Amino acid sequence: MKKALLIICCTGLIFACGTQKSDTTSQTSSTVASKQLDVTEYAETITSEQLKTDLYIYASDEFEGRGTGDPGQKKAVNFLKERYIALGIPAAQSNNDYFQNVPLEKLGAPDVSFSVNNKDYKTVDDFVSISSPKDGSLNTNEIIYAGYGIEDDAYSSYTDLDIKGKIVFIKSGEPIDADGNYVITGTKEGSKWSNFRQAYASKRDIAKEKGAAALLVYYPEIYAMATARFGGASGAISLKGNADDMYYFLVNTDLAKNILPSIETEEKNQTIKMPVRLEYKNVSEQISSENVAAIIKGSEKPEEYIVISAHLDHEGIKNGEIYNGADDDGSGSVALLEIADAFKTAVKNGQGPKRSIVFLHVTGEEKGLLGSRYYTDIDPIFPLANTVANLNIDMIGRVDPKHEDGDGNYVYLIGSDKLSSELHTISEEVNNKYMQMEFDYTFNADDDPNRFYYRSDHYNFAKNNIPVIFYFNGTHADYHKPTDTPDKIRYDLLQNRTRLIFYTAWELANRDNRIVVDKATE
Repeated sequence: MKKALLIICCTGLIFACGTQKSDTTSQTSSTVASKQLDVTEYAETITSEQLKTDLYIYASDEFEGRGTGDPGQKKAVNFLKERYIALGIPAAQSNNDYFQNVPLEKLGAPDVSFSVNNKDYKTVDDFVSISSPKDGSLNTNEIIYAGYGIEDDAYSSYTDLDIKGKIVFIKSGEPIDADGNYVITGTKEGSKWSNFRQAYASKRDIAKEKGAAALLVYYPEIYAMATARFGGASGAISLKGNADDMYYFLVNTDLAKNILPSIETEEKNQTIKMPVRLEYKNVSEQISSENVAAIIKGSEKPEEYIVISAHLDHEGIKNGEIYNGADDDGSGSVALLEIADAFKTAVKNGQGPKRSIVFLHVTGEEKGLLGSRYYTDIDPIFPLANTVANLNIDMIGRVDPKHEDGDGNYVYLIGSDKLSSELHTISEEVNNKYMQMEFDYTFNADDDPNRFYYRSDHYNFAKNNIPVIFYFNGTHADYHKPTDTPDKIRYDLLQNRTRLIFYTAWELANRDNRIVVDKATE
């Protein structure tokens, strides 16, 4: 009997121990699952204190405004590299180099010989080159006048015109009917073709797409400004060997009326017979700059990539004053470091992202999105086809005048719905769940005159049909001035916006399926 009781007791103890072990295992699994779902502990590693510490270094006078190719920019890239090394986050490139070299050239004043209708013209006095075309020459006996140079659903200046390989001459503005209404809008209000920023770029792009060899633009309202900016050795920087194919000149009134005396009133397309001789030679200096790229490899889908970007450069030193660029884009640069640190903390806890996260600091944004263009168009470190999304951060540390009366808990979002409806929905849902921030989509409008969608590094990803979100606090009184300093940053807002971007990247990286591109462009 005692033996039987002993067996029964022992058996019970075994089952009790087994049950206890099972319960413990269950609790452990539950805890891990809970931690995987609750990412706030990682987001909360992003702090205003660390952002402030980094930014006071990154936007200090020691970094000399981080001018592209200048000594201060070299200090900036080394600072970023050392921070990634300290965080234990490896270089993105297979050779373990954090620097992706971006070959550039700094342009001096071009050497141009230009004769129209047997009369010689001088640069600055009579015309100004506002592009960086290749060395070359043009010799022709005709100029194609294309009126306003507009291509729109409601009006086209190029109907029945073949301008491929030709010199094209256009003027500013857009057509107005006999009642004083703009033809394109049908109202007294002009369209984008009357907006300087949009018209300036759009008319150029249309002529380029149609194959024009050269574009001459009569735009007297901005001629003085253009000569001041482009007339001398302005130090314009471009990707080496990536000069434009089309010559693009603004011309003064004397030259314009030599070509077409009735230019002020003439709208009808016509071929103007007259000799034109152009000799163009660039004067340039080769310089070097770098993108900085680090990566956290995905645990399940390492060959799919979320790229988070910010530009590392700013305006450098002008007239002896340092342009520190604390908001533009020191705020984005240090935010990227903190996001990387948060993901690395998750990795250390065995909860790293399923997809790979690429931390990309690009150079030359202030010079024309050069570093990001080099990455997407010339030397992608990772295949663009495998790039799920780009989250681009450019100025997230301040408050613009529109939001000064509020608490500042906002951010402008640009591009989230342009290519992927799913990305836009995810972005909204993540914000509602974690941050409850005001999303302002003002600059996301297709007719936004500021054209911010085209003016930061995300655009080079978007043009390749990679869904993007551009995070932006709007411009302010210190934008592109030496007064953009770290003491003016709202570090509480910088922290919150950085956490928002982390949460969004986390969701994109850990979803079962990559987001769908349902609005791809041709």
